[in-house]
Amino acid sequence: MKKNYKAGVLSGVTSAITWGLDTVLMAIVLGMSPFLPEGAIFLAPFITAFFHDAFSAAWTFIYLASKRQLGHLFKAMRTKSALFVVLAALMGGPVGMAGYLLAVKLIGPSYTAIISSLYPAVGAILAYFILKEKMNKKAWIGLIFAIIGVSIIGYSSSENGISIVGFLCALLCVFGWGSECVICAYGMKDDEVSSEFALQIRQMTSAIVYGILIVPIVGGIGLSFEILRTSVIWWIGATALSGTVSYLFYYNAIYKIGATRAMGLNITYVVWSIVFDVFINGRKIDIMTIVCSLMVIGGVYFVAKQPEAGTDEVPSLMEVE
Repeated sequence: MKKNYKAGVLSGVTSAITWGLDTVLMAIVLGMSPFLPEGAIFLAPFITAFFHDAFSAAWTFIYLASKRQLGHLFKAMRTKSALFVVLAALMGGPVGMAGYLLAVKLIGPSYTAIISSLYPAVGAILAYFILKEKMNKKAWIGLIFAIIGVSIIGYSSSENGISIVGFLCALLCVFGWGSECVICAYGMKDDEVSSEFALQIRQMTSAIVYGILIVPIVGGIGLSFEILRTSVIWWIGATALSGTVSYLFYYNAIYKIGATRAMGLNITYVVWSIVFDVFINGRKIDIMTIVCSLMVIGGVYFVAKQPEAGTDEVPSLMEVE
């Protein structure tokens, strides 16, 4: 059990590092020439999200094929647990990821990472009301600090001429990702769907919904074919590899140490995205951003922290029969 916990913690940290890299790389992709014309600014996040998740589904499929797990995957896809993973995919992909990439496009990777880092708090609240998990006083105080930090960032963003729409898109991402973690953990609790199978179902569902429904609705078919004829598609594919690694470790962390611990570890992607943004893009971060990001991370830590043994709080979702 102790070894399993350590492996889960390592998975959570690795997911944070690779997602921080994914965030900065996607910002670079969104700044490439096919997405610069005025008409493409709105379409860019939806199209890149579609290709990102489609490539991720392909990378995961290749990974499972190399492990000779495809037969077990198809069996798992026919279970009731898989339906919960599909629902989680809709919240995390078309809702959460679309909001995330729109925010990256409108307010940049650093601000987006900091604001979206509130999602574990939302996940904890949803678990409190839906799954009847309790939060202690420290968790509620942490939530208040996180909300204050995010609010200051949103206000300072608008004051600096950064789109308030981008700020709202980041909040949409918060709700989508917070919901995804809780629903996905519930779907994996009976061991019918492993973390790797859950990721395959998640990315495949997201890509299908984007490709068949969202991209055509927003009028992005033409731009999608244009992207396929440029080198940008390979940049997206390479970036999706980082995202796939992140999700593999994130879902593994959810499976091994539970939703709340996994979210608490994954939230450090905020720090890593800022680090990668500084070293790759040369972005300068002001002291207010640093202070607010520490407020958010510190607050969310207490919200997402697993209660110690002997408290009157309910066990983590992964321990519920």
